[in-house]
Amino acid sequence: MTRLSIYPEGSTSNTIPSLPLLESSNSAVIKTELESRGIEFQHWPVKVELNEQASEAEILAIYTAVINRVQADGRYPTVDAIRMKPDHPQRERLRQKFLAEHIHAEDEVRFFVEGCGLFCLHINDEVLQVLCEKNDLINVPAETRHWFDMGSKPNFCAVRFFNNPEGWVASFTGDPISERFTNLR
Repeated sequence: MTRLSIYPEGSTSNTIPSLPLLESSNSAVIKTELESRGIEFQHWPVKVELNEQASEAEILAIYTAVINRVQADGRYPTVDAIRMKPDHPQRERLRQKFLAEHIHAEDEVRFFVEGCGLFCLHINDEVLQVLCEKNDLINVPAETRHWFDMGSKPNFCAVRFFNNPEGWVASFTGDPISERFTNLR
């Protein structure tokens, strides 16, 4: 179930915030809270089941209607699909890279088509943890400090949209804040 947890940024020590300021699985609350902070969030009930062996091209073909919907305004001409399973040979290396707080020069737009992933957004003096699941679309604006956790046994697939033909390009902040917050198991 999609969930939003909002924590105070906390001190610069290594203490983990114990209680969230807000925690909700209500999609209207999640959408309202995220939008008030400039984050687009939508839930599109798409009734598609992926074949375990589906290639990137097949995944993109299956989700043509969603892709066309997101690309309609012309902001995100580049699209790909990322699929991570517990046996992916690069899962640990990729997890560590995504767990480091970073920013992008462009929006980070993801539509989850299976499984889940945890976006952690560092906005002003808060950290918003958004557990995104199948049929969730999140658009993290350019220059938003954040990190992403796919868990130690990742199981997700997301269609990714870019306005940059190079795809995923990050600038790491060097802030160890992500170490103070709970990750996916």
